[in-house]
Amino acid sequence: MKKIEAYIRPEKLEEIKEIMDKMKLNGLSIMQVMGCGNQKGWTEFVRGTEVDYNFLTKIKIETVVPDDQAESIISCIAEAAYTGEYGDGKVFISDIQDAIRIRTRERGTDAIK
Repeated sequence: MKKIEAYIRPEKLEEIKEIMDKMKLNGLSIMQVMGCGNQKGWTEFVRGTEVDYNFLTKIKIETVVPDDQAESIISCIAEAAYTGEYGDGKVFISDIQDAIRIRTRERGTDAIK
């Protein structure tokens, strides 16, 4: 199993949710986060004072998928999130050793279906 964590632009969320729904993914966590990277943020003047906004709003998507689906899901996320500009985001992939569905005690890929 693989855990996929994607940090994307907020305006790309609906497009990615539609893709995940079409791929019949069961289990998706979405969080609003703030961060910085190459995009660096922006500068504004507030009441005559220059203010640097270093952290930008991003959306973090997490899901755990079977190994055989991981590459296709990663490709779809990367394609949907792409604009070609700084700030498109990143995708991180981790190995998951095991999973347990608490209600039924199912383990492994059965627990994430």
